[in-house]
Amino acid sequence: MKTLILTLSLVILSSAAFAKDVYVRGHHRSDGTYVQSHHRSSPNHTSYDNWSTKGNTNPYTGKEGTKDPYY
Repeated sequence: MKTLILTLSLVILSSAAFAKDVYVRGHHRSDGTYVQSHHRSSPNHTSYDNWSTKGNTNPYTGKEGTKDPYY
């Protein structure tokens, strides 16, 4: 039982280590609009953990998410 708990703990901790924030440099879009540099959550295949999703908060701005995670 201890081995199972230890293994699960290591899996959870190692997955959190890979979930780092990503810095996006400022750039110009093809239509000429400038996008300021900013941080975003790491890309993955889910929208449930995005800062803009309801229930989550952007750690850099303190702004709460407003997007429906099921949409």
